Amino acid sequence: MAERERADLILNMGPQHPSTHGVLRLILELQGEKIVGADTVIGYVHRGVEKLAEHRKYMQILPVFDRVDYVSANTNELGFVLAVEKLLGIEDKVPERAQFLRVIMAELTRISSHLIWLGTHALELGAMSVFLYAFREREKILDLFEEIAGGRLHTGYMRIGGVAYDTTPRFLEELQEFLELFPSKVDEYETLLTENRIWLSRTKGVGVIDKETAVNWGITGPTLRAAGSDYDVRKYYPYCVYDRLDFKVPVYHAGDVYDRYRVRMDEMRESVKIIKQCLEKMPEGPVQIEDPTVILPPKEEVYNTMVGLIQHFELVIHGIAPPKGEVYAAVEGPRGELGYYIVSDGTNKPYRLRIRPPSLINIAILPELLKGHYVADVISIIGSLDPLMGEVDR
Repeated sequence: MAERERADLILNMGPQHPSTHGVLRLILELQGEKIVGADTVIGYVHRGVEKLAEHRKYMQILPVFDRVDYVSANTNELGFVLAVEKLLGIEDKVPERAQFLRVIMAELTRISSHLIWLGTHALELGAMSVFLYAFREREKILDLFEEIAGGRLHTGYMRIGGVAYDTTPRFLEELQEFLELFPSKVDEYETLLTENRIWLSRTKGVGVIDKETAVNWGITGPTLRAAGSDYDVRKYYPYCVYDRLDFKVPVYHAGDVYDRYRVRMDEMRESVKIIKQCLEKMPEGPVQIEDPTVILPPKEEVYNTMVGLIQHFELVIHGIAPPKGEVYAAVEGPRGELGYYIVSDGTNKPYRLRIRPPSLINIAILPELLKGHYVADVISIIGSLDPLMGEVDR
């Protein structure tokens, strides 16, 4: 075993550092500006959401999960409702229109999340204009969320058995406008960055993760696909209507910061294609399952029949009670595989609930990845992994 290089200086970076993407703390061992050892310290924003969920009815958990990855609320909600529907055995009964709307919201969320990543990552490496442009487009997506769901960041849009609301004419009109405009904006970002000499010097050959290492560490999402693997939950384990949509999974092979950038840029373009297909193929119809044990029945059924009244109060007071069992359901979040494992004891609250957060898995490699690089590269490498500390600590 090679002898560890002796450090001249121990440098504490974070947890308040603006470029660690939240409250991530790094303890760096330095020889001059070269990193010879590193350690990550997490837990500064731990809120115990998994344990909180175990003390809430299934219908009350969604607002908690909105705030795990707080820039990708729709994705968090979708993973959870898919797991509960699997427990209930109703995944095939969710209306088709609701499934398409789920995909539209999930892909808008992916674009929104990638825009935050792009803007902040570029800003940290010295490109301020990209930050302003990316947030300009993200604002349009938040306007769309507000129009269809009433909320901009924490939408509360997904429901067990469907979605909360159908589209409005204004939503569809503004969404079409966004889809026509956005690809040209991605071209603008690429004009500023992709062949920029400074950007290339800060990202090419920096933070290299090869395919075998990425797989061994359990890394998923754009970080894995930049290392040469085509693993994407939407393709390998399709959910909603992804198996009926035509889209590519961007894959690159250098595994460095630059290729992680290229994967996400391509993903935003693919998300636009997915949403366009959803709008073309989405049928008319209900957006919630017609099952009064899962979704509150319509008002006329509640007030006109004794059965409807009983079902209404049963659901309000007791909530959904899936049968005993355990399930795992995952979605392809902006940062990788976001999974939910639920154990049901037959009551209206989960007996055990655990989240597989991609951010936590992806940053586990940081102590090894940072060795041999320089202090300036730390910012570039962290940004390229796109960690969300609310998701890391939970």
